[in-house]
Amino acid sequence: MRFEGLSPAEKDRLRQVGTVWNDDLAASRKVVLEVYRPHAEASVARQPLVEHRDIAYGQDSAHRLDVFESAHVCAGGRARPVVAFVHGGAFTRGSKSGDGLIYDNVLRWFARQGFVGVNIEYRLAPGAQYPEGARDVAAAMDWIAGSIGAYGGDPQSILLIGHSAGGSHVASYLLDPAVGRLPHPAIKGAVLISARLRADCLADNPNAANVRQYFGEDAGTYDERSPVAFAGSRDLPVFIAVAEHENRYIDAYGAEYAQRHAMRRGKAPRFLQLSRHNHTSIVAHFDTGEDELGREIIHFAREECGFFPCGLSCQKGK
Repeated sequence: MRFEGLSPAEKDRLRQVGTVWNDDLAASRKVVLEVYRPHAEASVARQPLVEHRDIAYGQDSAHRLDVFESAHVCAGGRARPVVAFVHGGAFTRGSKSGDGLIYDNVLRWFARQGFVGVNIEYRLAPGAQYPEGARDVAAAMDWIAGSIGAYGGDPQSILLIGHSAGGSHVASYLLDPAVGRLPHPAIKGAVLISARLRADCLADNPNAANVRQYFGEDAGTYDERSPVAFAGSRDLPVFIAVAEHENRYIDAYGAEYAQRHAMRRGKAPRFLQLSRHNHTSIVAHFDTGEDELGREIIHFAREECGFFPCGLSCQKGK
């Protein structure tokens, strides 16, 4: 059920903001965060986790990540699979944790399901332009593969998730030769949530100026720099999720990515449009009472990537 756990008034606010989503993205996003923040706070207070903050994975001040783990010990002391999350922000803004709630809520939810969660910060444009965001993801993956065992994580079982611009960086890291390196073999699958998978500077793209700051002023290079150009070029399971109310064209680019992946691999990837949700609520709702997208991701991780988290609710056959 969509917007589960919210009051009727909160549900109405989200429905109304969906109808005008692209009119003022900042104002629309503000409404979503106002609705979900108290629910995220309540979840943290009710079920605290072990959290490790601002761990350095590189030399830049933005090269920081947070680790979330449950105090629960897996049977036999086995390590937990890892979910690594890369936040959005139109390439030029945003952070892994603006207020300790959003978007830590995503990793908290996965930690409660038997994973170790890692929330990744990265450098922003215009200081760090294409393909530096993807290179930061690569550096974070190196840290996870080398160090996550100290936090109870399995360094050979990583599910990589990116939202919005973070999804663009994830897709580029996994597939774009310009990044200059192959993805780490510990990554068993990727989830691209409301990801900007094609660079464009169309007049009605509300984030066109932000795209230019990251991908450059020469729009003639955008086709070759866009993640859709490489969709399906490696045999890696991928799950694409978009919201009903998206930042303009992101849903179309997600569908384009799925189609290109399907034509190249001979099989369509998992694709989901989450009805009623918008570009922000598609991740802000995690750990607040509604878990449909989370359950779909865990099903993908289990059935296509071979993950078996130690939480009872997510074991094989449940």
